[in-house]
Amino acid sequence: MINRLDDPKLIDMKLLPSFLSIALLLTAAAQADSTIKLSGVHNCCKSCANGISAAVAKVAGAEAKIDKRTVEVTAKDEASAKQAVASLLSAGYFGEGATAPEVTDAKVKTADVSGLHLCCGKCVTAAEDAIMGVAGVTKHNATKGAKTFQVEGDFSTKQLAAALNKAGLHASVK
Repeated sequence: MINRLDDPKLIDMKLLPSFLSIALLLTAAAQADSTIKLSGVHNCCKSCANGISAAVAKVAGAEAKIDKRTVEVTAKDEASAKQAVASLLSAGYFGEGATAPEVTDAKVKTADVSGLHLCCGKCVTAAEDAIMGVAGVTKHNATKGAKTFQVEGDFSTKQLAAALNKAGLHASVK
């Protein structure tokens, strides 16, 4: 004899609602989104907001909810959310809640900075304030739209990267 799921002898019908509830909860848990909240992200203009959205959208299914200097990255799972945050860092933004790649600490006279988001004068001013706040920095040549620029003086590369991150920006410092 073949047992069928709809055979009342096979399933106690009183338990069916409980089984269905458990199945729905397990399905919802398996499909739950993962969110990472970043605060202090540099976002001074429409181009910055568009850049943030575009960087996060590079990860399939990931979205960014932007509110002034706060960005909530939501994706289908934790790995995708972390990947979207990494994409945001690669686009030149940073926020508390993200993990910046480790920067080798070196005392240098010149450092090449690349990957910093510099879409407008306000971005350049924010970067300049962060850069010039680092002990030993004497000058830089960051300009609007620059992909790479130099910082000069006698300073720590780790302190430079930390200052940019504190300003809500991210860059590669070499």
